[in-house]
Amino acid sequence: MRKFGQIVSYLLPVIVGVVLMGFMAGCESKKAVAEKNKVLERRAWEEVWNQGNLAAVDDIFATNYIGHNPGMPPVSGTEEYKQFFTIYSTAFPDMHYAIEEMIAEGDKVATRWTMTGTHQGELMGIPPTGMRITVTGISMSRFADGKLAEGWNSYDILGMMQQLGVIPPPGEGGE
Repeated sequence: MRKFGQIVSYLLPVIVGVVLMGFMAGCESKKAVAEKNKVLERRAWEEVWNQGNLAAVDDIFATNYIGHNPGMPPVSGTEEYKQFFTIYSTAFPDMHYAIEEMIAEGDKVATRWTMTGTHQGELMGIPPTGMRITVTGISMSRFADGKLAEGWNSYDILGMMQQLGVIPPPGEGGE
């Protein structure tokens, strides 16, 4: 019995150590995945939206990607995503997105951003105004299998329309 107690006293710390190392490795791997997702998210903003590199879409986005944007039907797949980008890059050829903040947890990344650009092409039936605008927004992205799988965007559409002169600012509505 004494020998069994000695064995247990030697093995118990080893077992506890192995379990703790496994737990820590699992936590580290979740953190590593979240960091990889942030890198992909940043690439989407920098390479696609700021540089206009549509070839990067196929590398970053899942082929069955779904994008949710206010007041618009969902964007389904990488080809529709490229068309969506083209609409905005035509309207604002000098657009630039600045990432203000990025937070990742699990398979999700939240990004707070500011876009600046000059309205030089038609946007949703609005003829070019030549107006320089600044729009802020927040995007939430979900990742699966190392690709951007789904995105939800929320941005100041009212402010954008006011800056473009489509909607009068508060107090100028002809009251």
